Amino acid sequence: MSVVTDSFRYMRILHTSDWHLGRSFHREGMLGHQAAYVDHLLSVVEQGSVDVVCVSGDVYDRALPQVDAVRLASEALSRLAASRAKVVITSGNHDSAQRLGFGSELIDAAGIFIRTDLAGVGRPVMLPDEHGKVAFYGLPYLDPDAAKASWRLESRSHQAALGEAMRRVRADLDGRGGRSVVMAHAFVTGAEPSDSERDISVGGVSMVPASLFEDISYAALGHLHGRHTITETVRYSGSPLAYSFSEANHLKGSWLIDLDESGFVASEFVEAPVPRKLARLRGTLDELLSDPRHEAHEQSWVQITLTDRIRPAQAMERLRRRFPHTLVLGFESTAPVLGALSRPDPSRPRRDIDLVTEFVAELRGEPAAKAELALLQTAVDACCEDPEVDTLDSRAGDAEEEEWLEVLF
Repeated sequence: MSVVTDSFRYMRILHTSDWHLGRSFHREGMLGHQAAYVDHLLSVVEQGSVDVVCVSGDVYDRALPQVDAVRLASEALSRLAASRAKVVITSGNHDSAQRLGFGSELIDAAGIFIRTDLAGVGRPVMLPDEHGKVAFYGLPYLDPDAAKASWRLESRSHQAALGEAMRRVRADLDGRGGRSVVMAHAFVTGAEPSDSERDISVGGVSMVPASLFEDISYAALGHLHGRHTITETVRYSGSPLAYSFSEANHLKGSWLIDLDESGFVASEFVEAPVPRKLARLRGTLDELLSDPRHEAHEQSWVQITLTDRIRPAQAMERLRRRFPHTLVLGFESTAPVLGALSRPDPSRPRRDIDLVTEFVAELRGEPAAKAELALLQTAVDACCEDPEVDTLDSRAGDAEEEEWLEVLF
């Protein structure tokens, strides 16, 4: 870790968000890796002479977090309270505002300022440095329905809710002036989402313009899991860990932001520790098992898409011999899709076993093996009233076959 320091003291802010404590990665537990990130965070605070840590929402992954996640959050806040930094935390769309904000008035005394309610929007946390005070406006996730009802807004949208919140911020700033930091959990135009964020759209619209943060010294954004620089003073830190394979190319970490007496002056991105790299591989099973280019991914968490024409048997077991941390396996066969072959003649009577074996052959691109045929015959016989009889001579049988043909083809 390399953290730039300077003999001239600025107010130094560490901007992080979207910890999602308690979240798993395709059933892989992440709590130990999240604890390692907390260790890293405390190291950055001390080595980088951080004055204020901003956590812009989604501390937890769910509104009712698991006990171990709460224990880790408690440990993290206790360690931060004992550090040189003050801390401002807001709630995200994954958090329960009431649970995260419980006891916030008491916790303020420890230098941990948790802001989760609409009523407090526009009332900043004032933190001093050698040039005066900086106003930190912690905006919780603004649910459009709750904001519309509480603030009697004319419309129900993210832009209306955040617009009203920023109106309240500016009303307060107009009376006090000086430097300001706004923490918001939202989807701001100009950034790209990943697959791991929860959709917060209302009526198909979730984005708000970056212009809402004009004249703010720095906007510390949360919600999107990739780091983004919308403008020099409007940024996403992204999540400290990857939570989907769509984040395979993300650089994870947090922003160090310096403010002087006039406002924003510098930024530096501090990379977070990576517990295991991510890789998305594609090809036939034989290619993936033999291609030397994939050696670098043998210890990565891997998402694999097989393109074999015929689905290979025991594909996951065979892949994990080379890639033991394969977590997701998909198939994109080049064989014709089900129903693309010629439609059978419904007037030609056939046995149930014929329908089943034709279905298997069309789905897989090759006939069932001898052992599979025996198993399919046993299954078909078990479904018949008389396992020794399988005829389609009656009218009822013909009608029944036609119904099955409609379902299958």
